[in-house]
Amino acid sequence: MTTTRSSTIIAGSLEKRARFLSGLYSELLESGIRYFFPGATLERVSTSPEAMPGLLGAVPSGGQVEFEWMGNGYSLTSSSKLSDHERRLLRSIGTVLSARYQLLTNQELAAQSFQLFRGLPEDRYVSAFLDPTPHASAEAIAEVPDRVADAIEVLRTSSMSTYENRRIATGVLLFGSMPEPCHVPPSTPPQALRYSHLLTTIRSFHRLCDGLKTLALVDQDGLLAELIDVHEWAEPYREMPLAVPTSSAYTDHCRATLCGGHICLILSPNGEIKIYSDGVPVFRLIEGKWRLVDARHRYALWNKAIGNPELAERLFSVALNLTESRRGALFVVLDDRESASLLVSQPDLLDHSQDNAGGGVTSKDQLHYLLRDKSILDVPATVLENIARIDGAVVLCPDSNLLAFGAILHHQSNEEAMNRTVEGGRTTAAIAASRYGTVLKISEDGLIAMYRGGQCLWEM
Repeated sequence: MTTTRSSTIIAGSLEKRARFLSGLYSELLESGIRYFFPGATLERVSTSPEAMPGLLGAVPSGGQVEFEWMGNGYSLTSSSKLSDHERRLLRSIGTVLSARYQLLTNQELAAQSFQLFRGLPEDRYVSAFLDPTPHASAEAIAEVPDRVADAIEVLRTSSMSTYENRRIATGVLLFGSMPEPCHVPPSTPPQALRYSHLLTTIRSFHRLCDGLKTLALVDQDGLLAELIDVHEWAEPYREMPLAVPTSSAYTDHCRATLCGGHICLILSPNGEIKIYSDGVPVFRLIEGKWRLVDARHRYALWNKAIGNPELAERLFSVALNLTESRRGALFVVLDDRESASLLVSQPDLLDHSQDNAGGGVTSKDQLHYLLRDKSILDVPATVLENIARIDGAVVLCPDSNLLAFGAILHHQSNEEAMNRTVEGGRTTAAIAASRYGTVLKISEDGLIAMYRGGQCLWEM
């Protein structure tokens, strides 16, 4: 009788525990997805008594992805079809949470792997996206170092510190696991330290590398093995084309990850964490929030909309350079040159002529002759950056000719425009201008957004 009652109590406790974990991990999954997909709609569409972790049956259908998690059916709906990187990130969230769930049901492994629960969960999702090996199973968690998560923790800790009243900038290259002809695995010194947050307690650690020219090199066991010059490391790949344009300050960092599966993480002088993999920027931690850059997909949308590969590349790379200096700008590429007169005041157009009878310099349009009839492709990138910094928009036609700079754009004072003013004048101007062409907006907070047809198509 007593034994039966005890068994019933234990069974009831286990059932309550299972329900609690199921509910908890469903909430964790939903919060993780909403964190990285703020513009999408996530809904539970079905419920089952089965509570097994793991993303099952993720099938994209247009802008919708349907999957199962912990016995619940979900639908994730976006305004456009999810890209390869977005679907990969969705799987990474499930991978991390599934591994954590397995640990909680295996007491022996849980005692060895408490480190998986340290830090912010979104850092682990980023880590699993870049290197899923440490999260492949509960057993892998106990045996494989999570180098990416450790590196993120180092950079996060460093971002909250200063050295001689200056913000710290640093960086690390995690040696990849794939063979490549130009670099051999580093020979790790006998007393090598683990690249973890404990290094930040050594005051001189932050002087070892600046992230821009020099990086720490971490071996496959997560140990600090060498210090490298990123330009020298990237030299063998100098002639290899990059998949997308990048800022001039971080071109070598992209090239350093073109082969071998290396991963580069940077803490920039702006306090931003940047991550590069496979020759492209992949993630940014800016203003305390991770953003999936998805550079290939978003640049492809921009390039297609512009229809002029040289112009698309020039404007995109200049925009990235402007983000590094935290300067705002607005590039407008019109579909039709004739629409310039509808969007820009006549005095702001470069082909507008004005007689200067008085001989005194009184307005900006008297400098228009310097750039009149110029193709942006013939103007040095540094000059274009300076032009873009002038308050107002840079307006071009599809053949790359410059129509206006520092231009104040017209927009209708309708209800939509009035509602958008809370987002700032540059956003309002971008929305208005995107009805006449394609717009690239650079914000002073370091974000870049593409607008077309009155809507923001992406932001990174």
